[in-house]
Amino acid sequence: MERTPPPLTPGTLYLVATPIGNLEDITLRALRVLRDCDIVAAEDTRRTGQLLKHFEINKPMVSYFAFNEAKRSEEILERLQRGEKVALVTDAGTPGISDPGERVVRAAVMAGLRVETVPGPCALVAALTASGLPTDEFHFIGFLPHKSGQRRKQLEALKQFDGTLALYESPYRIEKLLTELNEVFPDRTIVLARELTKKFEEFLRGTSAELQAQVAKRSLKGEFVVLISGRREKIEKLAKDSE
Repeated sequence: MERTPPPLTPGTLYLVATPIGNLEDITLRALRVLRDCDIVAAEDTRRTGQLLKHFEINKPMVSYFAFNEAKRSEEILERLQRGEKVALVTDAGTPGISDPGERVVRAAVMAGLRVETVPGPCALVAALTASGLPTDEFHFIGFLPHKSGQRRKQLEALKQFDGTLALYESPYRIEKLLTELNEVFPDRTIVLARELTKKFEEFLRGTSAELQAQVAKRSLKGEFVVLISGRREKIEKLAKDSE
């Protein structure tokens, strides 16, 4: 028996996950929310416009990105308080995960407004689950600082964690990151996940030195999710080697 989904709730901020590459990954619920909302708050209206056009959805949009989020947060809250249904999307993946969204969610919660998540694609989860590294405990860093001293300091601090470490990196800094990882985590297993859900999706596994050798021979494009085996795996490996 078919079940008709309930209508969207007025005055609700919907956090809508969008594809990170493969358009087939959008959920039926995400499409319904985008069709039925009053307005879409998008990190990049041009990119979201292409997504909406692909699925034949015509909705007004406002831009919401890092440099205007304070002003837009106020505007979005005003719309919610008037009873509008607002869908928040980023360029790809789940809003708020190393993308705009966290600030407006916090403001909406503090104002007593309803926030509803529409889950779906997330590069972090996609990479972690296929990495082959432990998934029962992990620590997500997002993007490291750009300055070398700050990056090194943060990487050193992460050595204490037992679980898998996960971070995002651009193709322009991946060689620099591997050099840093070879200095801080020379004996850990590293997994580079790139072009996730796209035609050239690839997982590269090995030590940082082994991956440096591979990257030196190729030009790797696309955003990276970088996973580093945790301290626990290192301890277990040392114990096994000593048997």
